[in-house]
Amino acid sequence: MGLQEIAVGGILISPLLIYALLGFIVTLVTRTLLHWVLGQHTLWYAAWFDLSLFVILTAGITFVFTILLGGS
Repeated sequence: MGLQEIAVGGILISPLLIYALLGFIVTLVTRTLLHWVLGQHTLWYAAWFDLSLFVILTAGITFVFTILLGGS
């Protein structure tokens, strides 16, 4: 798949949308685990941390899937 569009019923869908959804799910799981382990008051800027975690995980998922599925 890599970073090429996917045709679904004649509509081209960007694979980055799928990667972002996966990144969002992994972010929710990671955030829940961190808040469960560390507590709610450990992070001062929780919104910035959540956004940063989402961006980092989405970039990592995109990198891994690009290398595994279409690395030419």
